[in-house]
Amino acid sequence: MPTDRVAGWLATLAITLVAGALRLWRITVPKRIYFDEVYYTRDSWGLLTHGYEVDTRDWGSKNGCDPVSAGYVVHPPLGKWFMAASEKLFGYIDCTGRAHGDPYLGWRFASAFFGTLAVLVLIRVARRMFRSTVLGCFAGIAFGFDGLEFVQSRIGILDIFLMSLLVLALACLVLDRDQGRARLADRVAALGLGPDLVAASVAAEGSGKAVDRALTRDLRFGPRLGFRPWRLLAGFFLGASMGVKWSGLYTLVGFAMLAIAWDVGARRTAGAKAPVRGALRRDLPAWFGCYVPLPAGTFLVTWTGWFVTDGGYDRHLYGNGFTAMWRGWWAYQHLILQFHEHLDAPHPAKSAPFSWLILGRPVPYDYVGTPTGQRSQIGGMVCRAADGCSQEILAIGNPAVWWVGSACLVGMIVLWAWRRDWRAALVVVGFGTSFLPWELFPSRTMFFFYALPLLPFLVLGITATAGLALGPREAGDGRRLVGALAVGIYLIATVLLFAYFYPILSDQMIPLSGWRARMWFPGWV
Repeated sequence: MPTDRVAGWLATLAITLVAGALRLWRITVPKRIYFDEVYYTRDSWGLLTHGYEVDTRDWGSKNGCDPVSAGYVVHPPLGKWFMAASEKLFGYIDCTGRAHGDPYLGWRFASAFFGTLAVLVLIRVARRMFRSTVLGCFAGIAFGFDGLEFVQSRIGILDIFLMSLLVLALACLVLDRDQGRARLADRVAALGLGPDLVAASVAAEGSGKAVDRALTRDLRFGPRLGFRPWRLLAGFFLGASMGVKWSGLYTLVGFAMLAIAWDVGARRTAGAKAPVRGALRRDLPAWFGCYVPLPAGTFLVTWTGWFVTDGGYDRHLYGNGFTAMWRGWWAYQHLILQFHEHLDAPHPAKSAPFSWLILGRPVPYDYVGTPTGQRSQIGGMVCRAADGCSQEILAIGNPAVWWVGSACLVGMIVLWAWRRDWRAALVVVGFGTSFLPWELFPSRTMFFFYALPLLPFLVLGITATAGLALGPREAGDGRRLVGALAVGIYLIATVLLFAYFYPILSDQMIPLSGWRARMWFPGWV
């Protein structure tokens, strides 16, 4: 690991503070509910006040609170619990339409907090993966100045919570790998194991000499590693991600596959004669516990409000009692599955998954046009432009991140196949399990913001490529200089593109001509 721990943390905190300030600045604009906030802000209020999501069809009317019945919702409750906690701190709009405190800060602050936390964690993950503070900061800048991550950190919907929990799980996965390998090396050394002893044991067994049975098992399989807290936390965060959206299950499968594959590789490197059997015998039971029952149990815990109250949807579908409760919950999950399987309603912002990588169809969350000389509905500013003014919140990624990141994926596949690089494997598997399952549902209505969980892996792929450009520490000065210039120019381009698109990411009033200049392709309009 790098030795500049203090400088590393100072750089990390500086980038995180900039990212946090950007996300919190004018976060209450527009001062109205927009896009899917109409669902999640009200669901959060229901959780805050009743413990379950309530029916909001009469929201804001005189019958909005009486009677309060359960709402049929199609996503697990954890992300809405985060928003409910934020509303408790800063404000909300109740079922009569009355505002308490600052409701716009109330339901958006949680998104900004998690979006900023994800920047901090990804910096530290990249620093650990690539053993470089410079590359960690590189990843943080590319990630923090992406338009999609920025926009999702300023709106009260669920995807930022899903992605942030996956980033936390990613951090725990990498820490578990490092800790497991270090512990394995220490125990091999403490037991006096190694290639020479392995050769001696093989010779002794061949000659019929007695060999200590426990030592033989350690030679064959590698020593036991004991309790692995980071693996436990990885399973917890993966289960929590499923408690935001079911799609977290795909990443759970990918991470679990990587974890056991890394166990096999570690035991092979340590000199175990049967590394696959060693991982299956000595790592698999705890691996199974961390990646199967623990995530499942965590997912169930996120439904606590539904279980401990009486008003949740289908709560008493089969009557009262413990068995009836579980039957009702299972029936509810089946309804949610049916909804997602048959979601094919037309929508002007829908897009196909492969178009996400080229930014084919970003999502226009909010748009207001203001004629010359009139005041805007948002912010009350007077339009002075001769051709009128525009204000928009467009969920679009930074081209320098998404286009370059998509190209770097090809390099990561080659690097994994050629060098068996574990970091390339992490990028490819993490990206693939978060992206390819969407291709199984070609007729389903999907949106670009579903691609947010792909972003950390795209950034890590770019970071790995930047590390190759910089070269090893022993590379010549000329090589290092050229690599540093290339990496620096890329980061400058990333920040400048973010600044260029910032007005249409944050509802800034700009001339209509300026808005049109930023609509590079017909699909962006």
